[in-house]
Parts: sequence; C-alpha cells; structure tokens
Amino acid sequence: MLQPPPAEPGMMEEEVDTPALVLDLDAFEANLDAMAALLAPTGTKLRAHAKTHKSAVIARLQMARGAVGQCVQKVAEAEALAWGGVPDILVSNQVVGAVKLARLAALARIAEVAVCADDPAQVAEIAAAAEAAGTRLPVLVEIDCGASRCGVEPGPEAVALAERIAASPHLRFGGLQSYHGSAQHRRSPGEREAAIAHAAEVTRRTVEQLRQRGLDCPIVGGGGTGTFALEAASGVYTEIQAGSYAFMDADYARNEVPPPFRQSLFVLSTVMSRAVPGVAVLDAGHKAVAVDSGLPLVHGRPGLRYASASDEHGKLLVEDGAAPALGEKLRLVPGHCDPTVDRYDWYVGVRNGRVECLWPIAARGAMA
Repeated sequence: MLQPPPAEPGMMEEEVDTPALVLDLDAFEANLDAMAALLAPTGTKLRAHAKTHKSAVIARLQMARGAVGQCVQKVAEAEALAWGGVPDILVSNQVVGAVKLARLAALARIAEVAVCADDPAQVAEIAAAAEAAGTRLPVLVEIDCGASRCGVEPGPEAVALAERIAASPHLRFGGLQSYHGSAQHRRSPGEREAAIAHAAEVTRRTVEQLRQRGLDCPIVGGGGTGTFALEAASGVYTEIQAGSYAFMDADYARNEVPPPFRQSLFVLSTVMSRAVPGVAVLDAGHKAVAVDSGLPLVHGRPGLRYASASDEHGKLLVEDGAAPALGEKLRLVPGHCDPTVDRYDWYVGVRNGRVECLWPIAARGAMA
C-alpha cells in the first residue's frame, strides 16, 4: 500500500516523520556528475542499474547526464520505468514464464526493451512471446565470467546460443551480459583487479569468436560500483551497469579503497527510548533498514554504535560522548542501499537541512 509522504517541501529535516528515506541532494547530484566525468574519457557508456533506485525520476536525471538507458532485474521494474518515460531498458537477468514474457514483449510498444538468456529453452520462450506481440526483441547472451550464478559458459557455448537467437525471425542478437557481481565487494584492490581481469579476458575471447561467426555485439555490458573503472579500462565493455554509486552504503565503505562517491542515502530515525543507561533505541529496525550486508552506521556520531535490530527497534550503544536526546533525529547509513530503498515509497530530497522535493519509488516491491 502506498504510504503518505513523510514530509512536505519546505519543512526542516528534523520535522520529517520517521523512519524516512532521506536523499542528500548535493551529494547525490555530485555522484551523478562524478560518474559521468569518470566514464567520459573512456568512451564507455553508462547504463545505470535501476534495481538500486527503482525510480523513473532518478533514471531521467542519470540519462540527462549521458546515460544511454537503464538496467533492471525484473519485468515489473521495467514496466515502472517505461511507464515513467524511460525509453531504453535492459532486463539484465533471465525472465522465465509466459505471463512475464508477454508483459515484457508488450513494453516494446513504448520503449526499447532487451532481455538476457543463458539457455536455449529461454530463447524459445522469448521468441514465442515476441511473435505473439508482433515485435522483435533484442536478447543478450549472459556468460558466467566468474560469479558462478547465472550465465552460459564463455566461448563456443555462448556463441551457439547467440547463433540461435540471431536465427529467430522474432529476436535480435543484442550482445553479451558479463557481470561479476561478487567482485564489487572484494575488499582489496588486488582481489578486484584479478577478478575483473579474468572476466574481461573470457569476455574478450567470446566477442572475438562471435565476430568470427559474423555476429557483432552491439552491447557488451557489466561492471558495477566497485569495479566500473576496471571494466571501462579493459577496452572490452561498451556499457557499465553501476547502480549503487548514486547512493553508496556502509558495505562499499568497508572496501580498502572505497569507490570515489559520497554517501547520499540515509534512513532518518528518531530516538524513541532512553530507559536503559548507555542505550538509545531508534524507531528503525529490520523493517526500516536492510542488514543483510551488515548493520547500519550512525552518520556523524562516532560515539554511537548501532548494535542490533529487531522488527521495529534499532538498539544504539553509547560508547563515547553524549547520549542522544529522546526525540532526537539521527541519520543512519544503510549496510546495503538496494534492499533498504525497497522498504520505502518516497525519497525525501533534502538540501541544506530543508526538504526540497519528494520522489515516488515507483518500482518498490517489483518482484515479478
């Protein structure tokens, strides 16, 4: 159920009802500009990943700074973006099932929509949906470049699947999807460099084998916030699929050399209890902030540690300095930005301590 906005433009941040998802607009805009500037000399394009932000508003701001389109993981996310005016969308994932594929093919009437495959049976299903919709869908072959999650083996197996796609009158071969997700959070630069060097090499070989068979790769996509500079420098990738760079989170901050972006996303919370000495309790627990990648940090208050979460409570330990006051508002840095965003209906955009805008998170809960 869509919740009412927790704020109104013009009010001060401390007046915002909590828990609320607060976006520091200065830091957010600086991140968008920084990514555009970093990629410009490389010639690699940005296809920003909307699984992070789930917002057509943010997608259009990214595209205004040069992004060629958006990635999503689910058909429902693609629908929210396409209906919101985003013209170029890649489902950087496999889509299985006649109902979902019919919805995806229908979107081709209002946007350029592509999808990934790693199995001949998927290709057949996508072709049937495209034929029924009277359209021709681009399909990328996803290869396993080291993550051991999805993706066909690089090389001949990938080439054979690409040829099957290209042979269908209802499909177009769209290129390669080569994303090494687990490399994003490998802590040392050396670990990330080794993982992406392997990914780039198997991708390069596959691209060359495709060309030998007469198949060009309009898109060679991959990369993320933790490794985008490596993929962009490889000379192999044409598109970078970073998403978290716009917001950042505590887990990326744990990398030995964090990505060069500012923390812009926060969960605003209120101290709701001070009954126990040395403890403060916030109104932000599991339902307000994702803890799959670790507990949140208390922004700007190094003497406070978020020690544990329950459904509706976040327990802070006062380790140094003054304890927060009852009713005080505190910003939390989520451990993982993507699933934290998915808990909210609204971004509260704040600049210089004052609410400037409210943006709907249109693809919240888009799991299908």
